[in-house]
Amino acid sequence: MTSTLDRDVVSDLDLARADFRDQLVGAGLLVPSSLDGLYGRSGEFEDIVDLIDSKVKAAGAAAHGDALRRFRFPPVFPRDAFEKTDYIASFPNLTGAITTFSGDNKAHAELLAARSEGKDWDHWLESAGTMLVSAACHPSYSMLTGQLPDGGTMLDVYGYCFRHEPAVDPARMQAFRMHEFVQVGTPDQAVEHRESWIERGMTVLSDLGLDASPVIANDPFFGRAGRMLAANQRNENLKTELVVRLYGDLDEGTAVVSCNCHRDHFGQTFDIRTADGNEAHSACVGFGMERIALAMVRTHGLDTSQWPASLRLS
Repeated sequence: MTSTLDRDVVSDLDLARADFRDQLVGAGLLVPSSLDGLYGRSGEFEDIVDLIDSKVKAAGAAAHGDALRRFRFPPVFPRDAFEKTDYIASFPNLTGAITTFSGDNKAHAELLAARSEGKDWDHWLESAGTMLVSAACHPSYSMLTGQLPDGGTMLDVYGYCFRHEPAVDPARMQAFRMHEFVQVGTPDQAVEHRESWIERGMTVLSDLGLDASPVIANDPFFGRAGRMLAANQRNENLKTELVVRLYGDLDEGTAVVSCNCHRDHFGQTFDIRTADGNEAHSACVGFGMERIALAMVRTHGLDTSQWPASLRLS
């Protein structure tokens, strides 16, 4: 089971988060595990996600039509591609690497002996050359290396992501899904993509009955250099989050949609060029599927049969 909280030493916000988690588990929407932030999903919860995705896909189709190129990647990708994202420099604390056993029989026997004695055996495992995907769009950039077609490219990417930030808050899952629309092209195209999806994302959330607000935001970059990156991101207005208050006035809200401009970061590291030979710029909008589903439960109630008629599950 997930952890419990000592009510004498935690904040009202932590208690509200734990109570919401317990309600979701009690209603059978989430299945707890022995780790905070790692859940199974019931069929009913998946139906909520499918409802959300129908709205997200419709918005993408209306905005981009036949220009959208749809891709679905596995939740792991090559380490060399991960290195080019530079994610490890900014978020080492969130990163997930895959290891495996590649030793001989002697090494295996030593591993088993250590395990039987309750000792750590992880050091018998070595890198598998793969990493867990941290952002749904990350695996897509490798395939764009080289010169883009005239007008750039627009991607529809949907998949599981992993971030190592175990928490009682059910909205902060270690494994979750993002549905992203990614523009790669000129600087103007990237900026326009981010800006246009702020309003479009607000419309999607409104259609789901959610009260959201756009907030200029920054990522939790790691370390001293990260504080400078975060300040630059905020000052230059590169990231806007659409936020829903899951816990009233106890916090500033939970980001359920993120609109980001990467500038030429991925164009540079993945050697992606525009049709005229310049380094490509990129931007993405990401819909956090589980977070939006939780916001709907928080807004409309645990009993989905009592939701507004337009949102009831089939």
